[in-house]
Amino acid sequence: MPDERVVKLARVLVQYSCPVRPGDLVAIYGMPPGEPLLRAVYREVLHAGGHPYLLVSLEGLDRIFYTEANSDQLNHVSRIAKMVNNEFDALISIRSQSNTRGLSQVDPTRQSDRAKAMTEVMEAFMRRGASGELRWVSTLYPTDAYAQDADMSLEEFEQYVFSTTYADTPDPVAEWRRIHDEQQRLVDWLAGRRGIEVKGPDVDLSLSIEGRRFENSDGTKNMPSGEIFTGPVEESVSGWVRFSYPAVTQGREIEGVELHFEHGRVSQATARKGERFLLALLDTDPGARYLGEWAIGTNKKIDRFIKNILFDEKIGGTIHMAIGAGYPETGSLNKSAIHMDMICDMRQGGQIRVDGELIYDSGEFTI
Repeated sequence: MPDERVVKLARVLVQYSCPVRPGDLVAIYGMPPGEPLLRAVYREVLHAGGHPYLLVSLEGLDRIFYTEANSDQLNHVSRIAKMVNNEFDALISIRSQSNTRGLSQVDPTRQSDRAKAMTEVMEAFMRRGASGELRWVSTLYPTDAYAQDADMSLEEFEQYVFSTTYADTPDPVAEWRRIHDEQQRLVDWLAGRRGIEVKGPDVDLSLSIEGRRFENSDGTKNMPSGEIFTGPVEESVSGWVRFSYPAVTQGREIEGVELHFEHGRVSQATARKGERFLLALLDTDPGARYLGEWAIGTNKKIDRFIKNILFDEKIGGTIHMAIGAGYPETGSLNKSAIHMDMICDMRQGGQIRVDGELIYDSGEFTI
């Protein structure tokens, strides 16, 4: 018998997070360890009347590609990725790796070059996602690798995943609709505001949000979710931030990151670990040194750092920001081949002021 929590999570993904309609072309990405959820999502897409395209990769192929591909192959744009991002109606991505560090020894410049080659695919994804032409959601199926990163047993990690997605409740969709309503109050209050100041032990930053919009991340696009986010005016960001947790991306860990901004651009960047990779990312293209996203995590059920950004950026009491591509629906104009989120904990005295008014203190909203 399938795990009922897996069945519920699949229903949430297909019926709420990325609602599939009759006739939709639906890409389902995943890897073999995620088979139970891949099967359940495939079945739910059929029940919804969609046409499921299951795109399963194998562990280690990306490492082979980055270490053995020649220059022409490295710059080749996948026709499948181009087709999905330009023509499909829905994209459901199920992260299910069995080794999260498979790329740790890959030359970072090759990863940067590959990201540049895939720029047109990234831009199509961002553009169609913002317009609603492409509905998408990313989630995770618990594996031993993710559990080890989180310092949990597999059983403990399964409970954490299904709890934070509300797949262990009688009606997960009702829970996410409740979260939507709670967060929408904040989004509505922030509409039309102009400037943000962030101060705390690890941050002293100012940025403009004039003409920009906050979005309500409510279990659509990300599952789990729980954040409100915007795209700051590109050249407005000024000050510095020291990120509280390692950034884990592309199979690598970057620890102790500190960024300084002048006129919106990262003017200085350091890291205790992975600095070479960080600098390679920042030099990917001109947009990589600007912020594409600034956000506040609101999910109190996500209460610990587990080295997985899908969860960690939503930790209640934190903020996060992403260098690189911004989401057009927020009004962001920043374009880049990368989008990397990093987290700053605000629970030890961090404050946020909007147009001079204190709205957030030590991890809690005051409005």
